[in-house]
Amino acid sequence: MGIPFLQQAYVGAYLMKQRLTGVKRYPLVLMLEPLFRCNLACNGCGKIDYPDEILNQRISYEDSMAAVDECGAPVVSIAGGEPLLHRDMPRIVKGIIERKKFVYLCTNALLLEKKIDDYEPSPFFVWSIHLDGDKEMHDHSVSQEGVYERAVSAIKLAKARGFRVNINCTLFNDAEPARVAAFFDTVKEIGVDGITVSPGYAYERAPDQQHFLNREKTKHLFRDILRRGHGGKDWAFSQSGLFLDFLAGNRSYHCTPWGNPTRTVFGWQRPCYLLGEGYAKTYTELMETTDWDKYGVGNYEKCADCMVHSGFEASAVNETISHPLRALGVALRGVKTEGAFVEDVKLDGARPAEYVFSKHVEIKLSEIKNRKAAAKQAVEEAVEG
Repeated sequence: MGIPFLQQAYVGAYLMKQRLTGVKRYPLVLMLEPLFRCNLACNGCGKIDYPDEILNQRISYEDSMAAVDECGAPVVSIAGGEPLLHRDMPRIVKGIIERKKFVYLCTNALLLEKKIDDYEPSPFFVWSIHLDGDKEMHDHSVSQEGVYERAVSAIKLAKARGFRVNINCTLFNDAEPARVAAFFDTVKEIGVDGITVSPGYAYERAPDQQHFLNREKTKHLFRDILRRGHGGKDWAFSQSGLFLDFLAGNRSYHCTPWGNPTRTVFGWQRPCYLLGEGYAKTYTELMETTDWDKYGVGNYEKCADCMVHSGFEASAVNETISHPLRALGVALRGVKTEGAFVEDVKLDGARPAEYVFSKHVEIKLSEIKNRKAAAKQAVEEAVEG
C-alpha cells in the first residue's frame, strides 16, 4: 500500500472536516522549500537558477514551524534545493512530526548515508528519494554518473534502519514505457514503500527545454506504462488512483493550486509550487489576495501542458471524496489503458504568459542587501555606544 492506513485516516478525517464546515479552498500538502541550494544540477530543474545571495538563504526552524502552523495542511513535503544541506533539517522534521503532520523529506540521497543518524523512524516520516528511472535514465536526468547507485544504496540502508521510503520519479518525453515499467518492478523488489510519479513541468529557466511532455504525449506515455502493470495495480503508488487515471487521459480536471501551497525563501509563492508569479508574506494573504482564476489549464499559457501532481492530485482527491465509487472502481479494475481519451480542457482562451522571474530576483536581492546594511549599522551603533 503506497499510502499507509494511518495517513489515509488522518487525511480523510481532515478532508471531511473541511467539507462539513463548508471550507471552499483548503490545503492538502504544504510544499516547504527551506532553501534553493543543491548539490546537483539536473537538466529539467527550474528551482536552483539563482544568484549565490539567494542560494545562501535559508528558512529558519522558527519560520518553518510558523508556516506549518499557519497553513494547517495534514502533509508537509520538504523540497528544495537539497533539504539535507540545511543544518536545522533534523530539528525541522522533528518539529513537524511533533505536530502530528506527515513529513515527506525529498532528497537526491547523496547525503543520506552521512545524515541518517540525525533522524528516527516514525509513522509520520517518509524519505522521498529522487529517482527518474534506471541507472542510465536517472544519471542522465541529474547530469552526473553514479548518482543512481548511491541512491539505491541509501534506500537499502534506510529500509534496513526501519524507515518508510518512497521514490519520486519525473518522466520526460524520452522515457521508454517498457524501461519505466521495469524500473518500477526493480524498486518494488528493493522494498520501496511507494512511488510518486509525474510528468516533468516545463520550467522556463530549466537548462533542457527539449524534453518536456505535452498533454497528448503524457497520456500516451502513462497508458503505455500502466498497461504493463495491469493498469498500475502491480505497483504501490503514493497517489490517488484517480490522479493516475487522469494522467492516462481518462479524466479531465482543472488544477487546484491552493491544494499544495508553497513556502519558499521568497515567501508564500503565487499561484503554485511550479509557478513563481508573485509572493505573499503570509498564508492568509496568499489565499485571500491571489486571483486564482487567472491561472490553470485553459486560463494561462504557462499552464497549458501541466499535468503535475502538485496541481492535480488535490483535484483527484476532491473527486475521490465526492464520488468514492469512482475511485473504488479504478482501485479494483486498474487504470483504463485502451479507448479514446476524454475531452480535455480547451486551451484557446488562455491569456499569454508573463515573464517576471528577473523582477522577483531583483526584489529579493534588494531585501538581502538592505537587511545586511541594517545589521551592519546596528553593530556599528552598538560598538559606538
